[in-house]
Amino acid sequence: MSPTFSSLKFRNYRLWFAGALVANVGTWMQRVAQDWLVLTELTDESGVAVGITTALQFAPVLLLSPYAGLLADRVDRRKLLIATQVGQGVLAALLGILVLSGHAQLWQVYVFALALGCVTAIDGPVRQTFVAELVPQSKLSNAVGLNSASFNAARLVGPAVAGLLIAAVGTGWVFLINAVTFFATIFSLTRMRQSELNPMPSTPRAKGQLREGIAYVRGRSDILVIMVVVGVVSTFGLNFQLTSAMMARSEFGMGAGEYGILGSVLAIGSLTGALLAARRERPRVRLVIGAAFGFGIATGVMALMPTYLAFAIACIPVGFASLTMMTAANATIQMSTDPVVRGRVMALYMMVFLGANPVGSPIVGWIGQAYGPRWAIGIGSISALLVATGAALWAWRKWDVTVRYHVRTRPHLEVLHPALPDRADIASRLGAQEAADRQTAA
Repeated sequence: MSPTFSSLKFRNYRLWFAGALVANVGTWMQRVAQDWLVLTELTDESGVAVGITTALQFAPVLLLSPYAGLLADRVDRRKLLIATQVGQGVLAALLGILVLSGHAQLWQVYVFALALGCVTAIDGPVRQTFVAELVPQSKLSNAVGLNSASFNAARLVGPAVAGLLIAAVGTGWVFLINAVTFFATIFSLTRMRQSELNPMPSTPRAKGQLREGIAYVRGRSDILVIMVVVGVVSTFGLNFQLTSAMMARSEFGMGAGEYGILGSVLAIGSLTGALLAARRERPRVRLVIGAAFGFGIATGVMALMPTYLAFAIACIPVGFASLTMMTAANATIQMSTDPVVRGRVMALYMMVFLGANPVGSPIVGWIGQAYGPRWAIGIGSISALLVATGAALWAWRKWDVTVRYHVRTRPHLEVLHPALPDRADIASRLGAQEAADRQTAA
């Protein structure tokens, strides 16, 4: 099997991958339908209203993520995931029924967005850490990359299907279809062989466990750098639902179908980045910083595109850079974190990554409404360039970086610093893990 898809040889991961792919398609359909409902049916093309809806959907992450991380470290992760999938499916079905009844109002969509955000906040950390139970540690980076590929393959299909369905039958039916897709994940979770899971250590209830997770992150400068970079880019740059809707509707005068196509084109680059990420055995902090810088350049170019077609094409490198940054950040943190606190650390990461959105979405929406959608994209470009440059300079000065140039075999640059493990240490640990996996299998 190709190294890119090596995690699929494990039955439990195959089930998870297939179920998540179906559910992710539905999730992307609902995101497009929700934004289009608010932008065109419940308001007069209000970017602020779309921004508030997005903010409410992600705001609970700021409050609930630390406790969700504790749950991920304490309880049966598979059972918790089943519960969150049921919750998301029920909310999607109720919203669909409300819209189809013809009584949907903006405040009601706000309430549903907030409720969905609460369930998603609990789902996020356990979803991120559960993958470590499906594959050996040596395949974790590959599994994280394939998870991203699944998510972005769904992004390739979901928005386009949503645009066609909105034009054909309306937004209400899109919400109902999304509700059904969650049963794919539930089915895959119930069909897994529990004897083939690789359960991570469970943390018994005790005082000070939230502080323990925070203290762990504070002692890891590499994780802090990743969180700062991803947090800033997420706040002002990862608002594609909002900015694409405004560009399609306000700048180019397009409809729901063309808006959906923009999401699918963006996913072409994202899917490419995810598949390349799946081949990396060990992502690095410098890849996160470099991808953030590339994202800043790509979004700057995209904001200047004069036509709908040129804008759509420019979405491809934006998707590639953003996905490379997100996948590298996720895999780097997961692979370098002690399993005992991994749930809490990933919860803090999700808090920064998703929790930044409620702060940025209304601001970006206001900028788009006041100064035009191109500036809404431009603020993300400027922010990404500044934080990537600042992080690179900080790392150079604080981590005592050493650059070596090798010429005897394959000429290449090797960047080392004492804050992070070097390749020999990584290879030693992965080799020990693979040996343990073989012994367990025997």
